[in-house]
Amino acid sequence: MMTTILLVDDDPLQAYVRRSLLERRFDHVERATDAAEALILLEEPLFKRNLGLVIAGLHLPGMGGQAFVAELISRFPFVPVLVLGRSGEKALDFPGQNVRFLSRPISAENMLSAARQLLDQYRGDALEAAVA
Repeated sequence: MMTTILLVDDDPLQAYVRRSLLERRFDHVERATDAAEALILLEEPLFKRNLGLVIAGLHLPGMGGQAFVAELISRFPFVPVLVLGRSGEKALDFPGQNVRFLSRPISAENMLSAARQLLDQYRGDALEAAVA
């Protein structure tokens, strides 16, 4: 099964750089330009079934990062979320068992390492659930 990483980033330049970095290490990376587009994608059964990780870097108006992450957790409680924080945000703004927060500045290596850890944790949890 191919695991999909969904990158939700409304900054075109940051999204390009982040997606390029992610695609060097992971096979399938999709990008949504905002929270609304991401939530539409997540309604597609095949997309939802293959989803392994959501990386959220939302900085522009619209549904902000906190509201988006809260909605994700309510709909998909077992999918890990990596939040790429912006100025003024802190980890406590993003509660959730499968949520990890990285504050700025975020190095490429930190983002990739956190993504790998969350994917591995999710796979482990999914395997345990399947065996139980």
